[in-house]
Amino acid sequence: MRTDSRRWWALGFLALAQFMVIMDTSIIGVALPKMQSDLGFTPDGLSWVFNAYVVAFGGLLLLGGRLSDLLGARRMFTAGWVVTLAGSVVAALAGTAAIELTGRVLQGAGAALIAPSALTLLMVLFGERPKELTKALALYGAAAPAGGTAGVFLGGVITEWLSWPWIFWLYVPISLIAIAATPALMPVTPARRGAVDVAGAVAVTAGLALTVFAIVRAPEQGWGSAATLGALAGGIVLLAIFLVIQRSRRVPLVRLGIFRTPNLGAANLAQLLLGAAWIPMWYFLNLYLQQVLGYGAFAGGAALLPMTLLIVILMVGVAPRLIARFGPKTLIVAGLWALAAGLVWLSFVRPTGSFVVDVLPASLVAALGQALAFIPSLGMAISTAKPEEGGLASGIVNTAYQIGSALGLAAMTAVGLSFGAGELGNVVALTDGFSAAFLGAAAIALVGGFLGLVTIRTARAASASKQEVTSL
Repeated sequence: MRTDSRRWWALGFLALAQFMVIMDTSIIGVALPKMQSDLGFTPDGLSWVFNAYVVAFGGLLLLGGRLSDLLGARRMFTAGWVVTLAGSVVAALAGTAAIELTGRVLQGAGAALIAPSALTLLMVLFGERPKELTKALALYGAAAPAGGTAGVFLGGVITEWLSWPWIFWLYVPISLIAIAATPALMPVTPARRGAVDVAGAVAVTAGLALTVFAIVRAPEQGWGSAATLGALAGGIVLLAIFLVIQRSRRVPLVRLGIFRTPNLGAANLAQLLLGAAWIPMWYFLNLYLQQVLGYGAFAGGAALLPMTLLIVILMVGVAPRLIARFGPKTLIVAGLWALAAGLVWLSFVRPTGSFVVDVLPASLVAALGQALAFIPSLGMAISTAKPEEGGLASGIVNTAYQIGSALGLAAMTAVGLSFGAGELGNVVALTDGFSAAFLGAAAIALVGGFLGLVTIRTARAASASKQEVTSL
């Protein structure tokens, strides 16, 4: 009985880790104007307070997953909190833009160790209990949108009543508690022999960073400019070099054969497109509330609570039952299409709109879609891999979602700006820009649903394919 209780306490702790990792992407949003004036950020450089974290997080996740498999998930989980602690202190004490970005990169690197290790530990705790595993993944998954909304809410509270450095000081006691509690709560996972592919890690991280950088800067530099095309080409070349390295290494960072596992690639594609549609929705909805409807930081965060509560309720209480009844494919496809429907509805927001009419119903439909698609795609991506590659599978699926989020937000920012989303004070132009971004994100979700319909195999087909792969 005490063992069962300890497992659920450990799950709560892992969900808290997911909550904090995702919250770190959103908590700085409201504080950006103050950080710009205090630290001397240029207007185009300010977005890198967000992007530095996301790129380091997404780019290093594969390395974090590999280290989790080699050195042990519990050890890497602890190491991630140590790095997060260091990054938070640097970011809080920063006196210049460069030092601030250094702290954010360290925070992202810490998150890249925490996230795949946490999923591996979750699988160790619940992997042999299928019914409990679905519930555990639901609770873990619900922590992500809760963390995103809590970040906006807490960022507003801290910025309004304290000062922006306290956003980062918040992570110091939490990191210390995590470091102290991990040995008592988390299971020991064995270390394995193997090498770390440093060259591959550098290539994939630099390639992803350059690609995101090119898309983020494209609205200002121009999509056809030498700077944009050069950065995009550099990113693609580095990612190609990464694939070449993986094929030639005896012990690669990512065993490319893992993608022959039935449904693993399809599940990661669904996660990538889900992030690419959901994060722009959340970002531009927050801007609409503040810049068009005139909500303050506190009220804007509170306005996002209804859809967050719905996601938590659906993920924890409803999604596991629906997965058991209809299977993951049906929920992933239906969820992506529901998200697309909610985004199309949001595209009808008005300059003179209201929260109750223009935001609440459409955001709840979008939240329904996110809740339906997230858990089955996450569970499929992890459970289809070999046990000894659990960390790698966790790293891949986290990378897919985070890079999808970064690229989707960058692309939809470009779309929104081209339709007027940058014209502060002009509520008509702002609304047109936000509407265009919502429609662009809806197209991503719609395409994601069709791709899921084509690429995800049913249980019978996947089982047959798995037997063929095993026999090779």
